[in-house]
Amino acid sequence: MEDQTKNTQTLLKFTYGLVPVVAGADKFTNLLTDWSHYLNPTIKAMLPFGEHVFMMIVGIIEIVAGILVLFNPQKGAYLVSAWLVLIALSLLASGNYLDVAVRDIVMAIGAFSLARLSTIAKN
Repeated sequence: MEDQTKNTQTLLKFTYGLVPVVAGADKFTNLLTDWSHYLNPTIKAMLPFGEHVFMMIVGIIEIVAGILVLFNPQKGAYLVSAWLVLIALSLLASGNYLDVAVRDIVMAIGAFSLARLSTIAKN
């Protein structure tokens, strides 16, 4: 059972470590999608700079969060989980991309589970 727990924790660590790094890097290139479409219009209206600059800042945060998961999954996964919940709440508040909001909540639960597994694996 201990090996299965460790293998699951490792799989989740690489998933929640690499996906934010890739998504964060894509905020600079928009190869996967035009990320600014997911930006809540209310937030967009409050920005003191362009939406692409904002998305690059988001990209940096995501890259850092992903790297943190890879090196310290216990702390990094809590950060990624919170980040995903905030994204989902923003999407829900805008009334757009509700399917993505639901997916992000599910992913947040997975990241939270990684943090909990990492706590168990550490002890």
